Amino acid sequence: MTFSAAPLAHLAFVALTDVGCVRANNEDAVRVDEARGVAVLADGMGGYNAGEVASAMAVELIGEALAAWLDEAGTDASAQDVLRAMEDSTDQANRRIFEAANTRADCAGMGTTVVLAVLREDQVLVGHAGDSRVYHWRDGVLAQLTRDHSLLQEQLDAGLITPQQAAVSGYRSWVTRALGVEDTVLLETRQHALRTGDILLLCSDGLTEMVPDRTIAAILADTAALATRAQRLIDAAKSAGGRDNVSVVLIHMEQMIKKSGIAGKWWKK
Repeated sequence: MTFSAAPLAHLAFVALTDVGCVRANNEDAVRVDEARGVAVLADGMGGYNAGEVASAMAVELIGEALAAWLDEAGTDASAQDVLRAMEDSTDQANRRIFEAANTRADCAGMGTTVVLAVLREDQVLVGHAGDSRVYHWRDGVLAQLTRDHSLLQEQLDAGLITPQQAAVSGYRSWVTRALGVEDTVLLETRQHALRTGDILLLCSDGLTEMVPDRTIAAILADTAALATRAQRLIDAAKSAGGRDNVSVVLIHMEQMIKKSGIAGKWWKK
């Protein structure tokens, strides 16, 4: 039995991407599948337009693979099943990007970060590789759900530098995990509970390198329309210099919907 019904919570999605103030082209890519409660964001890297190719491949391949899997899995899917599907779809995308990077001269050296979220009922499943992030906002409190795969984060974790030193480090853009760099990639995943009123933010480092968490929290706390808040995040990054492409996906849990029958059993405990 296939299952392609909408998520069990009433979700509002907004996705925006902007070239920023310095870069000539946009190497970020976003994809939102509202019907299935899926969002994917990627931040490419590489010479010429290769980063743009890598990020576009990542969001398209992962998005399509997840959509097909979710439709096929139906009511037999558990949260662990979905996490494995997220890992498998990312691994497949990685292999395709890696192959292109090693067989096409115009794509040599390309790669991309990725962050994805799958929502159902009162949960979100998150996966990421690289330094693109997911944040959770609730009642004025902003929490980072992902931990950067970056040289800077490793230095912080090891106590080699302070947060103040990290803010001016020359290694801020050096990632330690990305799609297309090696023939395998490990997607870090986690599960997080949600409730009515929560907001999820997926973003590239073009936002977080330019805008402090306290400003992000203040923008999300506003009562303006979700699309307005998304644009204000982009504008804040550009006002601070916009040194990189900046992309955001906002997902608002507007209302929990309790259902019975097939849809209500989509995730088994």
